[in-house]
This record gives sequence, C-alpha cells and structure tokens, in this order.
Amino acid sequence: MSFFDETDEPPPTRRARRPAGPGRRPPSEQQVILVRRAVAGVAILVVIIVLAVGVHSCQVSSRNSALRSYNANVGSLIQRSDSTGSQLFSELASASSKTSNISSLQQDLFTASQSAASELGQAENLSPPSQVSTAQQNFVLTLSLRHNGIADIANRIQQALNRSTATDAVQSIATDMQEFLASDVVYTTQTAPEIAAALHAAGIAVGQGGETIQPTSFLPDFGWLSPPTIASRIGASLPASATGGTSCPSGDTCGDALNSVSVAGVPLSTGGANTIPASGPPTFTVNFTNGGQVTEADVTVQVSVTTSSGTTITAQKVQTSAGAGQTYNLEIQLPKAPATGSAQVTVTVEKVPGEANLANNTMQFPVTFD
Repeated sequence: MSFFDETDEPPPTRRARRPAGPGRRPPSEQQVILVRRAVAGVAILVVIIVLAVGVHSCQVSSRNSALRSYNANVGSLIQRSDSTGSQLFSELASASSKTSNISSLQQDLFTASQSAASELGQAENLSPPSQVSTAQQNFVLTLSLRHNGIADIANRIQQALNRSTATDAVQSIATDMQEFLASDVVYTTQTAPEIAAALHAAGIAVGQGGETIQPTSFLPDFGWLSPPTIASRIGASLPASATGGTSCPSGDTCGDALNSVSVAGVPLSTGGANTIPASGPPTFTVNFTNGGQVTEADVTVQVSVTTSSGTTITAQKVQTSAGAGQTYNLEIQLPKAPATGSAQVTVTVEKVPGEANLANNTMQFPVTFD
C-alpha cells in the first residue's frame, strides 16, 4: 500500500434536524404572559369596584341631600303654619273689642285662611323621597285640618257674635278647635317621628349637631275646646241654659272645689318632695267636687307644668256635666313628657258662671321629673 493512498474514514455524525412546524415560546415567556393577563384582570376588577362604589356614593349623597331638603321644607312650612295660628288666635282673642266692626274681623280671619291655603298648597307640591312618603301624607293632613278649621271659623264668626245664632256657631267653632288639636297630634306623633326615623336610617344625625325636627303647637290651650270658654273669649252671648251651664240661678251657690291630684296612684303634696317618672307623658288624676247647688255644664280642669328652663306644657279636660254635690275624677295626660329636673305643677278647676269663691280652685305642687 502506498503511503499516499487514502484510507476510508467514517463520515461525521450529523444531528437530525427537527421538522419545520409551528414555533413554541420558551416556558418562561408563557409565564410572563399569564402574569400580565392576571394583572390586567385585577386592574379591570378594581376599576369596576371603584366605579360601583362611586355610583353608590353618589346615590347615597343624593338621597341624603333629598332627605335633608325635605326636612327643611317641612320645618319651614310648619313654622309658617304656627305663625298663622298665632294670628288666628290673636284675632279671636280681640273679637270682643271688634263687635262694632265684625266685617273687619271676618276679613282678618279670611286673610289667615288664605295663608293656611297657601301653606297647604306648598305642602302638597313637595317632592318627598320614598323613605318619607307616609310622613308626607300625614303632613298634608296636618295642614289640611288647619286650613279647614280656619276657613270654617272665618265663615261662622258673624253668627257666633249674634246672640240668636251663637249656640250652633260656637259649637261648630269648638269642633274646628278639635281639628286643630288633631293636627298637632298627627304631626307630633306621626310626621315628625317618621322623618326622624328616615334620617336615622340614612345615617344622618338628628338633634344636637344634626338635623332639627321642627316641633309644632297650633292650639294654644285646651280651653278653646270648650264652647262656653270660646264664647267667653270671643265675647259671644250664649242663651241661658236650664241646666245652669251658662248661668247661676239667683239665690243659689255655684262653684267647685279641687280636692286632690295624683300621678300613678301617688298623691301629690303641696309641700314638696314629689317625684314623677320622666319615662313618658305623665297622666294626672284630678279629683274635684261640685260644691254648688245646681248642675254645672262643661267644667274645665287644666294641668300646667312649668320646667326650670321656663317651658310650659298644658293639658286640660272638660267634665260635660257635674251634678250638685258630686265628686269626679278626671284623667289628664300631658301632650309630651317634661324635661328631667325640677318643675312646678299647677292644677286649676276653671271658674263657672256665678262662682264667687275661687280660693279652693287651684293647687300648686313642686315636683322633680326623674
């Protein structure tokens, strides 16, 4: 063999090439894509939550603003209504001095009626939130009762000041006064608590530092519920009654005596040390006797509580018929509970026609509401 002869060498080994096909990313790149997708999903979810919270916040803010606005409108209207009531009773109290010019008095009462009609119309046009829809119905009822009463009084005042037609007219006015009392009750026990409850439910503070619920007091005192008292205050002349309701027969003794006053079965002492629970409006049991010789009609008994802050709360009840020598118990509840602390309770059996001795008609009791 020649040195230069070539020898056969095995061919170099070659790696088989993968057939061409769709490319595949490395595992690390796939993980990055998945992470990015997850982050994007979370971001979208966060945006949705933020938008939902924002929309809800706007809705809550709008709802609360509507509740506050409604409460303010009701408070403003009830204040105006009370002012109209003050005008009405001021005119009635001065009616006896205007008998020579009844048409002027009637015109003043019609003016009060127009004011009440305006207040009622504005109440009907309020747009209450759904949470106070029932309060709105009761509020409209409150102002409707007041308007109807004032309008009827304006129409009947001339008849009330005419002796021949006074009896029916004064009785009708007494019914109007009951409407005024009913308006106070509806607003105080329905409208105001319903508005307060709606505000509380919305997380809005009520009272000190929060929303104010406007109180009301249209009827000045319960004496206006009694026809004889109404006649006396407006200067009307009622025909004498055979029962002695408006006069005391000559030679007879007429009058009443206040015997005792108790609360929850506990007699009150004029000497002090009287404690009355402040858990709610107290009820006073008033015992009196007709010490006269004739049957009396419409005997009015009034309870008045004056607190240390100067606030006075009154209530009264009428005994429609009191026989001579008979003793009666009247249950008289205050329209609201007095504030805790010291107070003065005054109980009076109002004077009846022909009564000369008033020394035993009134008692006063120092009390503490606790």
